[in-house]
Amino acid sequence: CSSWPPNNPSMERSAMNQDRQATYAALDAWIDQHFDEQVRFLQALVQVPTDTPPGNNAPHAERTAELIQAFGFEAEKHAVPAQEVKDYGMESITNLIVRRPYGPAGSGRTIALNAHGDVVPPGEGWTRDPYGAQIEDGAMYGRATAVSKSDFSTFTFAVRALEAVAKPTQGAIELHFTYDEEFGGLLGPGWLLAQGLTRPDLMIAAGFSYEVVTAHNGCLQMEVTVQGKMAHAAVPHTGVDALQGAVAIMNALYAENVQYRQVTSKVPGIRQPYLNIGRIEGGTNTNVGPGKVVMKLARRMIPEENPAEVEARIRAVITQAVEGFNTERGYGSADALRVDIKRLLLANAMTPLPGNQPLVEAIQQHGEAVFGEKPPAVGTPLYTDVRLYVERGIPGVIYGAGPRTVLESHAKRADERVVLQDLRRATKVIARSLADLMA
Repeated sequence: CSSWPPNNPSMERSAMNQDRQATYAALDAWIDQHFDEQVRFLQALVQVPTDTPPGNNAPHAERTAELIQAFGFEAEKHAVPAQEVKDYGMESITNLIVRRPYGPAGSGRTIALNAHGDVVPPGEGWTRDPYGAQIEDGAMYGRATAVSKSDFSTFTFAVRALEAVAKPTQGAIELHFTYDEEFGGLLGPGWLLAQGLTRPDLMIAAGFSYEVVTAHNGCLQMEVTVQGKMAHAAVPHTGVDALQGAVAIMNALYAENVQYRQVTSKVPGIRQPYLNIGRIEGGTNTNVGPGKVVMKLARRMIPEENPAEVEARIRAVITQAVEGFNTERGYGSADALRVDIKRLLLANAMTPLPGNQPLVEAIQQHGEAVFGEKPPAVGTPLYTDVRLYVERGIPGVIYGAGPRTVLESHAKRADERVVLQDLRRATKVIARSLADLMA
């Protein structure tokens, strides 16, 4: 006997595709209907400062937990021990995990969505209140509107839409809201992972809307203390000018950037290494030869470089510069310029794990559908918290709300902003992608 209706794989695929398209349309509609609420949520997050340094970020975590409780989301509050935070150079860190299980444990993938709430201080040059969350010409202005409090809202409202529309029945989603990206992430996601508080199968981290980032640079941060001998400026020969020694070191380090132009990465979106001296402190007064100067530097490493070799090279350059300075001035061992070199941070580069392909494919598919162009899978010269997940074998990508470039967003500069249309559309892309990944 024959069955009715007849088996027709083509018809079944067509029906499944229609169902998926209907789900995508319903997700989009839910996000549109709740977008004003999402904007207000982001404004409330931006209006609580999280300048790092000094890094007093626990109050923002408390406010975030309070706001999402209104959505039925309970946030686990994981406070990093105070002494550990203080030793690290910050004041307070409370990381949040929001767990949303949709079926029995082990019934499907657990996907983490991570965004960081700590930000660099506003600095000068703002034409709007850095913490006003002012909306003007379709964009919201304020520190962290683009990086990355915007994706607190992107990820939260994408999950809300998913639960309201797609109603997943297996797997789980976790929201990771952390507060140590600016200092390197070790007390943010790194701390949650090291404590065994989370172990997702896949993860998406805060990013921008027009590309899927699958790789990024590493970064080596070092502190160089140049020790000389103070002297009255009227009798400079009685001292050893630490600032002059620091200038010799800086010239030697910056000369390395010329050599780095010959070193290029094969990862699209990443060019060459770069060394930056970002902070200098020293001296006591204009009529005193400085006896001590402290410099902090950052060396961006492309994925192809070996971090141990990079650090050894920098130490050698500094040592040779000091030896040359002492020899040129005829200083003996008793009055020679001395230097102490300390590593502050070693952030490894992120390289793609094979398991990230479902993330890349889903985001590219829905990015093209929502934005009208397929976001390329590329690398970025930044370094991020995602490396901490990838180092533990958790495939991850970077995607979220924002423009095509960091420059356009004004991240870490005056008048940082996010275009609200990018925020809306990125939320749809994440919600659609989660619907596919949780199916």
